[in-house]
Amino acid sequence: MTNPKFNLTRRRSLQLAGATLLSSTAGLPAFAQDFPSDTISFICAFPAGSGADVLVRYFAQGVSEVSGVTVIVENKAGAAGNIAAEYTARADPDGYTVYVHAGSSTAMNYHLWTNPPIDPRSDLRGVAAINQQPFYIVVGADSPHQTIDDLIAYLREAGEDASYATSATSGRVLGAAFTNALGVSPVEVQYRTGPDALPDIMSLAVDFAVSDPVSTMINAREGRTRTLATGAGARMRVAPDIPSLTESGLDIAQVGWWGAWVPAETPDDIVNRLNELFAEVLERDDTQEFLASMGGDTWIATPQEVDDMMVQTVEEAEALVELADLPRN
Repeated sequence: MTNPKFNLTRRRSLQLAGATLLSSTAGLPAFAQDFPSDTISFICAFPAGSGADVLVRYFAQGVSEVSGVTVIVENKAGAAGNIAAEYTARADPDGYTVYVHAGSSTAMNYHLWTNPPIDPRSDLRGVAAINQQPFYIVVGADSPHQTIDDLIAYLREAGEDASYATSATSGRVLGAAFTNALGVSPVEVQYRTGPDALPDIMSLAVDFAVSDPVSTMINAREGRTRTLATGAGARMRVAPDIPSLTESGLDIAQVGWWGAWVPAETPDDIVNRLNELFAEVLERDDTQEFLASMGGDTWIATPQEVDDMMVQTVEEAEALVELADLPRN
């Protein structure tokens, strides 16, 4: 996936968004000009206590603080996020129902269902971007492989005798791209969650793992694993010492990203106001520290940039799903 251009301030974009807001509110009904004036619901696609839930609740609290209204989190887990996405798409387009999730996962879901419940390009409207979050190639702390090039050399020698762990769709896609680029066929061992795979990673029962950003950062800090490379096309600001796979000559640039969406028919002025609220939260130092702790780089974007990124991601996801030979539901 082509990396978007990230900018922590994006002052000009925000100024343009603000100007659009001012011009678009003239003559609108009072409810639009006064937005938000009631409780906002952030829709989370995973259960309470999950990594996704932690992120969504952080932004619910932040948006509540900067807007002065209550923001609650509704957990609508199931169907890999489709339940939450469809719930949002079918909600009233008044700005009070906001889907906060990974745009990359939402795009991939469109290709994983024979009859997808929504098309995120037309049924949802982008409000704000949040961050860039790639998956990482990791090994157990006691692994003999000190660098990504060490691991690559081993995989080419071991062939089908090697193995690796995956636990999420994005991890399976990166794992397939990585091994395909090397021309090797190690055994993929699928786990239900990242924590389920950790004992086998630490004991070296598997040679490496494709790890989600949150687990990567936590386990590396705790000395359980060693991070060898990022699947993004370039080094991350949050982890400048971790090389990208492109530095080993592999044409791989896969990056997950998070954002916020509302129903497609939500008016411009409400979308722009929500964008301003998210931008206020994203510009805070504590937010950037929080996102860094979850393995991601902050991304501030306009609503149009979020929509454009969704279109691009849906297009790119089709080839990635085919590469990883992921089954359709």
